[in-house]
Amino acid sequence: MKEDLSSHAYWRATLTLLGKILVVWFLASFGAGILFAPVLDNIHLGGYPLGFWFAQQGSIYIFIVLIFYYKKKMNELDVRFDVHED
Repeated sequence: MKEDLSSHAYWRATLTLLGKILVVWFLASFGAGILFAPVLDNIHLGGYPLGFWFAQQGSIYIFIVLIFYYKKKMNELDVRFDVHED
């Protein structure tokens, strides 16, 4: 029974992490690149409007950071729930 509770908690923690990462991904790609682009275009970065920059490059940088963040947090979850590889 204890293993069922532990696996349920692990799965819940994993889905919570994925949900948070997907929200950041959505805000970076769709939000900053499309929805908030007119507002962000008032700010310039490197001579280009910030909304354009997010649509073309910024979201890619955020995606890469999210990959490394996910790896770090999943390793922490694996250790916490004792499912890590030695």
